[in-house]
Amino acid sequence: MARLIYLADDDPALLEVFGTFLEQAGYDVRTFPTGDDLAEEFTRHEPDLVVLDVMMPGTDGLTVCKNLRAVSNVPIVILTAKDTEMDYLYGLGQGADDYLTKPFSPAMLVMRVKALLRRVDMGASAKADGKETPTLSYGDLTLSEKDHEAHAGTTPLTLTKTEFAMLGCLLEAKGKAVSRSDLLQRVWGIDVEVETRVTDECARRIRRKLRDAGSSVGVKAVWGFGYKLEQSS
Repeated sequence: MARLIYLADDDPALLEVFGTFLEQAGYDVRTFPTGDDLAEEFTRHEPDLVVLDVMMPGTDGLTVCKNLRAVSNVPIVILTAKDTEMDYLYGLGQGADDYLTKPFSPAMLVMRVKALLRRVDMGASAKADGKETPTLSYGDLTLSEKDHEAHAGTTPLTLTKTEFAMLGCLLEAKGKAVSRSDLLQRVWGIDVEVETRVTDECARRIRRKLRDAGSSVGVKAVWGFGYKLEQSS
């Protein structure tokens, strides 16, 4: 059965183009002229992935993203014509898994969608096959891929799929630095030259959640390279 994608954009021409490309890629696509229409349908039937434009009549896409994230871990891609650092960071801060700034090619959207769903499929496949997935640990952090749970000591960490995947990559490295390019490929499934701010914002959110949980482990930026976990002395 084809994976179901909800796509909301108030530009009819873009809605048709993006919808057509996604359908040609083999997805079942339902389009909506507003985020409110998408959110209403979401309450009746949850899709496999959501694509949201930011600037739409009624409730803006970022608010819709935040509301969806409060009730679901479904992958969300944000689309926007804005290109300021604050807009970018705020969009990812609302729980989006990826972010595309217009103009971009429809093929790029398809690539990002495939990457996000591939990551979801890999996790589901491992669970269905009953494969033993290791419990990763470093300092007071533990992460169980099998149960999709992460803890700082006894405190559970509430992570999005993207944050969980990135933290898993850093835990596997056990304090060694992981490059941005490796994180982009392993977490987002992107193996081309793209903006790396998505990794930076995801690292920032993980760092904040570890701090709020009282963890002795932090996420340290390695200038010009990537990120690593570091225990406080």
